[in-house]
Amino acid sequence: MRRRQGRELNGLLLLDKPAGVTSNRALQKVKKLFNAAKAGHTGSLDPLATGLLVICFGRATKISQYLLNADKQYDVTLKLGVVTDTGDSDGAVVEKRDASLITDDDIGQHAMTLTGHIEQIPPMYSALKFQGARLYKLARKGIEVKRQARTVNIYRFDLIRKDEDLINMHVHCSKGTYVRTLIEDLGGLLGCGAHVVELRRTSLGPFINPNLVSMSELENCAASNNSKLDQKLLCVDSAFHDRPALSLENDLMQDVRNGHPIWIPRSPTNGVVRIYDANDQFYGLGTILEDGRIAPKCLS
Repeated sequence: MRRRQGRELNGLLLLDKPAGVTSNRALQKVKKLFNAAKAGHTGSLDPLATGLLVICFGRATKISQYLLNADKQYDVTLKLGVVTDTGDSDGAVVEKRDASLITDDDIGQHAMTLTGHIEQIPPMYSALKFQGARLYKLARKGIEVKRQARTVNIYRFDLIRKDEDLINMHVHCSKGTYVRTLIEDLGGLLGCGAHVVELRRTSLGPFINPNLVSMSELENCAASNNSKLDQKLLCVDSAFHDRPALSLENDLMQDVRNGHPIWIPRSPTNGVVRIYDANDQFYGLGTILEDGRIAPKCLS
């Protein structure tokens, strides 16, 4: 078995992804700067988008699914009256319509109809697969296939500011939401069409408007030394600070390390908890079972 090259790092980086690059390209650049043996991210942003991209190193890659399933928040700037084939300004214009009579009230009222549980049809320009092929690759060949609608939850879809045909809005949504599709649907309801001009992810799960690290900061640190780079990393358990924490004595920790569900009086009755040993060392997560016991999952 070939040994993985690079440094063995554990932790999370809250990257401010720059515009114009894919999430995977940003990941690979960060991995190279850290000379990390293992790294992954927790949900792609469109090339046009900026903002929070959580990079996981080492054992933190085991938590990526939890963050993939987390709620997200975005600030979006959209342009009324112009429809593109991708739903954003990276695409080709396919239609123009008059949007001069659209008011703040029009936007607010139609945005309200797009909140709650709604059905979304994923865009062709997406990384979803159809018979093994990425949809965006099919779209580039002029091929369109039928996509299955799926239910997403839009908690908030708020108008922030209107400047003629440029609109600033805030979106708080569940996993699986395509903001481009949400904006296209809003444009359709308004009767003038719309597309995304700028998109910035501000929050993901427990990370609510956090301080982000830019690529230029990382490059400056890498030019200095690894210790400055490593100071930018967060502990693995920072991804679960919104979950209750349990500190276990040695006898219970032994059961946990053996993979046995445990019973703790007055523990939470549902959901996921953080598990620490008597020395406050993070072990992993525990899922509350129907009978009240806690089933552990090691993240080491």
